[in-house]
Amino acid sequence: MRRNSAFVTIAFLAGLGIGLFLRSAAVLAAQQNDAHVADLAAIEKLHKADEECTLTQDPACLTALWSDDGVNLGFPGAPVVGIKAMREAYEKARAQFPDLKVLKYAPDVKGVQILDEWAIEVISGESTFRLSATGNPVSVQGRSMRLLKRQDDGSWKFALVGLK
Repeated sequence: MRRNSAFVTIAFLAGLGIGLFLRSAAVLAAQQNDAHVADLAAIEKLHKADEECTLTQDPACLTALWSDDGVNLGFPGAPVVGIKAMREAYEKARAQFPDLKVLKYAPDVKGVQILDEWAIEVISGESTFRLSATGNPVSVQGRSMRLLKRQDDGSWKFALVGLK
């Protein structure tokens, strides 16, 4: 009789331990899934802001899309590094082409891979713009790689954008 109760006690404790382990694993998986869903929603918010800012070409709006130490390889010449340099580059471009009008900006994100506070995505798309009020529309197609960085508040910003 003593053997049976020891076995039952050990089996009960083992089952309890396994159950607690599986429950904590399920809770952790649910939390990770919730965090992933929240990250994707915040990244989508960045995508929408990118489209809005690109269409308006407002230097302050465009600058706000970047992390403090962001690197933009899309400007002619050397990479633009840092938020201050980013704002200056956008302001210079606006002064150089004051009548620039983006008619269409349609980035197609080919998937987002998230690892900790970083995300990487490849986009392709077509943009149409006019350099002056009387100029003909120009369409360009291209691909780009973007590295995103999660901010302390849970939002995402561009950390590196490179054009191909």
